[in-house]
Amino acid sequence: MSKIRKALKFHCSGKSKLFISNYLSLSRNTVKKYIALFDALGLNLEDLEQKTDADLEDLFSQSTLESTNPTLEKLHSYFPKMERELKKVGVTVQHLWEEYYKENPDGLKSSQFRYHFKNWSNRVNPVMHMNHKAGDKMYVDYAGKTLSIIDQDTGVIKEVQFFVAILGASQYTYAEASMSQQKEDFVTSVENAIRFFGGTPAAIVPDNLKSAVIKSSRFEPTINETLADFAEHYQTTILPARAYKPRDKSLVEGAVKILYRRIYVHLREQKFFSLDQLNEQIWNLLDVHNKRKLTARPYSRLELFTEDEKKELNPLPQERFEIKYQSFATVMQNGHVLLSLDKSYYSVPYQYLRKKVKLLYTKSTVQIYYKYNRIATHPRHYKPYVYTTNPDHMASTHQFVADWSASRFLDWASGIDPSVGEFILKIIDSKNHPEQAYKSCLGILSFEKKIGKQRLINACKRALDYKVYSYKAIQNILENNLDRIDLESEIDLELPQHDNIRGKNYFK
Repeated sequence: MSKIRKALKFHCSGKSKLFISNYLSLSRNTVKKYIALFDALGLNLEDLEQKTDADLEDLFSQSTLESTNPTLEKLHSYFPKMERELKKVGVTVQHLWEEYYKENPDGLKSSQFRYHFKNWSNRVNPVMHMNHKAGDKMYVDYAGKTLSIIDQDTGVIKEVQFFVAILGASQYTYAEASMSQQKEDFVTSVENAIRFFGGTPAAIVPDNLKSAVIKSSRFEPTINETLADFAEHYQTTILPARAYKPRDKSLVEGAVKILYRRIYVHLREQKFFSLDQLNEQIWNLLDVHNKRKLTARPYSRLELFTEDEKKELNPLPQERFEIKYQSFATVMQNGHVLLSLDKSYYSVPYQYLRKKVKLLYTKSTVQIYYKYNRIATHPRHYKPYVYTTNPDHMASTHQFVADWSASRFLDWASGIDPSVGEFILKIIDSKNHPEQAYKSCLGILSFEKKIGKQRLINACKRALDYKVYSYKAIQNILENNLDRIDLESEIDLELPQHDNIRGKNYFK
């Protein structure tokens, strides 16, 4: 600024432009620009003396000088459109210069075009020089400063984390509060961001926090297994930022700084009693932020996202991602495995009895694997000591036993004859638990194939008359041919006081 001040003083005292250029070691064109702007502004020597260096810097800044040049002024109005076009895949500066020069034959050549675009980019965005393609990357990070909510029951203040995600090309931003930076909360926040954007980017760029990267490395970092499963579910890639290289994710760090001013400042005086209440206010302020015009650009983040980037995102899967947990168990003799966390049991095919299997379970399902092959899938039940059984998993004999029930035996018996159904009902009622009578019922009903339907009916009628309700009673009646006695005749029979009937001498 001191050289500008001296140059203008020399000009006011009548010195030539050549003298000023030689004396101050400035180019003649630069001296011309300063003098032309000084005259255009209508200033004099007294005005110059009253101006501070800061005032002179505002008056004679590069942007002010360029604004006096119609060619540069027109070029600068083209740069915001050019910046948007560069975010599209395959578009280059050379391609855009050719379009510009075709429309403006008297415009700047390629080298000057690139020079002025670089200066404009540095002035508009002095930190981030990466050229982001639409739909390419989503950057995620946590803010260093936490927020807080108040527990309604205890009144204790709980610190909560502030998560931020931003798309590279449009700078469209998502933010939310979460309880922690743990794996479950981190993956949920990343998924919420993707659902908010309505599509999946080609890559996700996280920091090197443990929820994302188990072991950082310059060449091949080890991704957390859960995050890797998440990326596979959404058909995207995890590209961790290099450790100690903040410029790899400068976009999201810049977004965090902006949100400090545009969100934090509005939340500091408010009290929130739940995470949902806090997030609702965050999203209201975030909507204002995304609709605000970008610096030195005629469009907002939302407009840029809607018009240029949204269509470049990959479609979302229909189902949300569920975090998987694993445990190991040995298949029991009854064909079930124990999920120890819930103390519940799940069936597997009978061929895997006594095999050691792996259980992968989510909030809603349990999947069972043997040597990398999935052998069973069940809905998850949280009630302890409950058996979840797929009938197809059981051997044929096991399937038959599993289907035993009082109603099944009664239907079977009634289908033979009402008297048989009545006798089966008497047997079931005579036991403390119906299950105790199932084997007896099965044995009695199986006589139909051995001796014929009619003899079984007669035996059941005879046993009903005797009021003896057991399998052995039917067996002895059949062995002694008592079912062949004319049931219509009147026979005075004395019954034993117990169920065991051994021989004809019991019937007189």
